[in-house]
Amino acid sequence: MEDHLHRCLAAPVKLASLLVIPLLLVGCSSEPSTAEAANQQPATAQVRVVRAQIIPFERVVQATGSLLADEQADVGARVAGRLESFSVDIGHCVEKGDVLARIDSQELQFRVQQAEAALVQAEARLGIQRGANPGSIKPEDTAVAKQARAVLEEARMSRERTAELFRQGIVSRADMDAVVAEHNVADARYQESIEEVLNRRAVVVQRRSELSIARQDLADAQVRAPFGGCVQQRSANVGEYLNEGAPVVNLVRMDPLRLRLQVTERDAAAVKIGQKLTFRVEGDANAYPAVVKRISPAITAEGRVVFVEAEVKNQAGLRPGSFARADIVTSVDAKALAIPEQTIVTFAGVDKVRVAAEGKAVERDIELGRRRNGMVEVLSGLTEQDAVIADPKRVDIGQPVEATTR
Repeated sequence: MEDHLHRCLAAPVKLASLLVIPLLLVGCSSEPSTAEAANQQPATAQVRVVRAQIIPFERVVQATGSLLADEQADVGARVAGRLESFSVDIGHCVEKGDVLARIDSQELQFRVQQAEAALVQAEARLGIQRGANPGSIKPEDTAVAKQARAVLEEARMSRERTAELFRQGIVSRADMDAVVAEHNVADARYQESIEEVLNRRAVVVQRRSELSIARQDLADAQVRAPFGGCVQQRSANVGEYLNEGAPVVNLVRMDPLRLRLQVTERDAAAVKIGQKLTFRVEGDANAYPAVVKRISPAITAEGRVVFVEAEVKNQAGLRPGSFARADIVTSVDAKALAIPEQTIVTFAGVDKVRVAAEGKAVERDIELGRRRNGMVEVLSGLTEQDAVIADPKRVDIGQPVEATTR
């Protein structure tokens, strides 16, 4: 019985021994040998390197702003009246002088007819034909003046005869005074006739001016475009009564456009009239050229910026009001240290490159500036002697490298 108990107790011990031995063997086999550790070192990679080099690099000032219409106006009715019809709608483009809308013109036509009748009456009283120059009429040659002159001549002769009889003592002093008074009255009436003719001549000029105004009002019943552009907004409705000057449409001139930029106070001194620039607008990858035309003489108190304007030939359908980013070329002879764009690695907003130094790939932080034609200006972090790895994604940091320029 005791032998059977000893055999039962010894069985688990032997089983545990059998389990421990393989575990020890596995643990021992997981330790690498010295030769295997040497084989696991990173392999040397052949990499192509490029040198950071100083190249011609235009110096630019970056600015933001907006595209504005060179001309924009609320075109209004020049005469009061009821809006009869529109000839355009939002988005329609027109030329200078095109009809935009019409005002009811019936009353204006009546005014023209009234002015024409008044002119005919005035010309008849002056005794000239329709359209004749009233200034060519001499007052003394008119019928009114001739009649007054005839009366004056008769009074003059009567005065002379009476004066002779008075010297002979045939007529009294009272008779002589009466004849002299009649002559003076006739002379005054002649002068009055001359003034009447001058007044009638002025009335003809006035009636002609009134007719011209009435005709102009009739023409102004058609609201016309003061310049070529496109309709941005309609400000009235058909059937609405408009006062004189009330806006009808908002017209925007589309070509040329005005690019207004805000240049910081620090960069303003470098910007000059005549400098070239390129700009881009939101939603458009194309770059458009322009030239600086105007520079504000003052710096704004809010924002500390200087306003710079350029004229833009709008051949690409650019829209006024678009947000724009511009690069103003302030120096075409400037140079800068630059590297190819594809050598740069950006992580978490930090720009880096990998260089071949002492046989290894070393990572360096750099500060970048302008970009031109695939090249990027390096402001700090590199020198001309540094060998920049052309394809930084092919190597790891610290990996042995063999540099080649091919």
